[in-house]
Amino acid sequence: MPPDFRGKVALVTGVARVGQIGHAVALGFAAAGAKLVIADVNAVGLATRAKEFVTQGFDVRASAGDLTTPEAARQAVAVAREQLGGLDVVVNVAGGLVNFGSALELTPEQLERELAINVKTTFYVSQAALPALLERGGGAIVNFASVAVLRPQSQMASYIAAKSAVAGLTRALAREFQSGGVRVNAVAPGTMRTADNVAQMKSKNVRWVELEDLVRAVLYLASDEAKGVSGEVLPVTGGDS
Repeated sequence: MPPDFRGKVALVTGVARVGQIGHAVALGFAAAGAKLVIADVNAVGLATRAKEFVTQGFDVRASAGDLTTPEAARQAVAVAREQLGGLDVVVNVAGGLVNFGSALELTPEQLERELAINVKTTFYVSQAALPALLERGGGAIVNFASVAVLRPQSQMASYIAAKSAVAGLTRALAREFQSGGVRVNAVAPGTMRTADNVAQMKSKNVRWVELEDLVRAVLYLASDEAKGVSGEVLPVTGGDS
């Protein structure tokens, strides 16, 4: 039986595109009974997703903005507080792999972009959300690291640096806010069967991780079933070691 999030409010970032991780995670929380705030820089895609969720009977609000800025992060949290009464769960999906190639050829602009979409988004959204979580007597943050942090691969130096920072931030926040009842964990997915990944890697022999399996892991970490779990990075690889 999946966790029950009825009466809870969840903020999920990176939700604008169908078939991607953020969309699947948001649907998972909605199906489990949570009220949702979905956030993304893609305002058009986000508005479309919000309409689709409402059509399915889910209680959803949208907050469009560039989450690499603190202003957009604060806006998303304000929507949860003002329109849904508070905040219990934050899932920082926004991010991704931008640069694939030799570290010798990486430009300062490329490095900054990789760090911004992965580290800044996670930090600013968490920073904005923590007071709201503490007001509720605690809550859960689930961040997105990567299995590449645990098993590094070549040609991905900036991505691994960014996701390693996310893993470190996860542990730091878990320690700092444990007395307030806030648990902070991360998932470290393997190669996800998303629309983009399938299109890019269709000619390769890949051991895919299914979206529904990743969603189950995120829901677990956000739920009371993981009450004793904080500061952990959970690999979700389908057994691929």
